[in-house]
Amino acid sequence: MNTDIEKIENRLKDLVSKNEDAIKGFEKASKNAEQVGIRSYFENKVVERMHFLKELRAAAPDLDLGSVEIDGSTAGAVHRTWMDVKSFFSGDNDEAMLEEAVRGDKAAIEDYDKALAETMIPPRIKELIREQKEKLQNDLETSEILEEHK
Repeated sequence: MNTDIEKIENRLKDLVSKNEDAIKGFEKASKNAEQVGIRSYFENKVVERMHFLKELRAAAPDLDLGSVEIDGSTAGAVHRTWMDVKSFFSGDNDEAMLEEAVRGDKAAIEDYDKALAETMIPPRIKELIREQKEKLQNDLETSEILEEHK
């Protein structure tokens, strides 16, 4: 495989993996959320990230971006375990989940920035990545507002 194509594929795989981890994390957070509004917020995040996955896979159908099953990464599994431990010891489960959502979105934005810095990614895919990153930044602001007003 051409090394340029391999670099593009690996960068997009990183984004796919990050979104898979987010889906699993937001599913866990929605199940653990006590307030209906917070639960609904996390459920909406699951739908949004599933949409992100579909868009990424559709933008590069010739690349191997993994199976359609949402597996997530080992690092994501560790993070979800940390969410459980933190919520167990925290007096406010919803606030702990929102804090982790903020932390996860910040990490995702960094990965999106790395993808945008990749010079070999075609412009149409970069535009999709840019749009998704903007949505993540808006979500980050919403998460921080919810956390402050919790």
